Amino acid sequence: MGEAASAEEFWDGRYGGGERIWSGRPNEALVREVRGMAPGTALDLGCGEGGDAIWLAGQGWRVVGVDISRKALERAAAHAEDAGLAGQVEWRRHDLAADFPAGSYDLVSAHFLHSPVEMPREAILRSAAAAVSPGGVLLVVGHAGWPAGEADPDLDVHFPTPDEVHASLELPPGQWEVLVASEYEREFTDPEGRVRTRPDNTLKLRRAKAPTPATAPAPAPGRTSAR
Repeated sequence: MGEAASAEEFWDGRYGGGERIWSGRPNEALVREVRGMAPGTALDLGCGEGGDAIWLAGQGWRVVGVDISRKALERAAAHAEDAGLAGQVEWRRHDLAADFPAGSYDLVSAHFLHSPVEMPREAILRSAAAAVSPGGVLLVVGHAGWPAGEADPDLDVHFPTPDEVHASLELPPGQWEVLVASEYEREFTDPEGRVRTRPDNTLKLRRAKAPTPATAPAPAPGRTSAR
């Protein structure tokens, strides 16, 4: 596709071939950060072929998986059907640059929400934070640099740090708790079968629970309220 291709055309072209692009397994950071959480509702942004959403469904979550590519969503739905989890995941097509899914969720997950075509990532992540229910979690996992040994990497590409992602969310003070803000090396197998490493980072935030409404004090023993 040329530079004039829209985001939808680019990603439909990427997922339109005959071979699966990803492994079908969930991202390691998702498993690490979500395992042990009580299942609830989850929103998976940029779900691709559905590996993360299907894993969440298998853990008991009710999941909405969102992607710009209809081709990706078709593959994801087929994989969920094969796993016997079709009823646990709702697949929705959204161009997140213009159309964010409605509702609030106990977990909003955005893994590797990077794109070679223009995408307002910071604005999308601010919408993601707004979609987190009180007491819920926002999980943003991204690349922190190019893979080791990358041939001719584009040095003009900036990979934001967890602190930069946090600042870009423009969250109101005192209403969010930072649970994880870390950078680390991850091993992966490239399309040629070589095991390589790449720096990634994770930002995990919990939204404060809604305050409990004030209630009137109970009357003292032996007394009744005046009428």
